Order: sequence, then structure tokens, then C-alpha cells
Amino acid sequence: MTQLITVSIAVLLIGFILWWFFGQHQERVADAQIKNDEQAPTVIVDGGYSPSTLILKKGVPAKVNFKMNDSTACLSHVVFEKLGIDKDLTKQKMTQIEIPTDQATEFDYACGMNMFHGKIIVKD
Repeated sequence: MTQLITVSIAVLLIGFILWWFFGQHQERVADAQIKNDEQAPTVIVDGGYSPSTLILKKGVPAKVNFKMNDSTACLSHVVFEKLGIDKDLTKQKMTQIEIPTDQATEFDYACGMNMFHGKIIVKD
């Protein structure tokens, strides 16, 4: 009986791990609002990134704010590999990162351990 319980728990844990890393999770997408001829959307860092995808308008200056609500070591940094940016989010409650909007493109970002991901899309 003990073996059956142990195997059942192991199967459930394996299933949860597979779902966590490979399952389809609903992503939140948000369009940045333009105010005073600039875009300054906020991404909440709390167990991941919300919204995980931001859409910026091409040609309008943009500064993305990362609001840190999670003290997890993994989420303590945000890395934009394409832009060469690695920012420590623990130094202040809100960290601002300037995003170039001179051309339509996409910028992927991730936590320091590359476990949580987000994307910024610059559109016409």
C-alpha cells in the first residue's frame, strides 16, 4: 500500500512539473498607451511578468517600467540579450528600461536564470 501511495505521488509530481515547464499558459498582452508623446508601460514582476507581452508603437519613445513585487532570486534580474541589458530589479521598487522604437522589431527578455520570459513588440 505504501508503494502505491509513493508511486501515485511521484506520478502527480512528474505531471505537475511537465505542465509547469511545457504546458500552454495563458499570456497577457497589452498595448502601451501614449501619453505626452511617450510610452511608459509597466510590467509587474510577481511570479513571472504581467503582461508578458507588450506592444509599443514605432517611432514613439518608450521606457518600460518593471515593478518588482517578488523577491525570488530568479526574477531579481531582467535580461534583454538583443539589447545587451541585464538590470538588477532589487535595487529599487520600479526599474525603468529604455526601449528603442526606431524600427518594427521584437525584443525578448527573460529573468536571470532564463526560466521566465516576456516579449516587447514594436509595431507600425
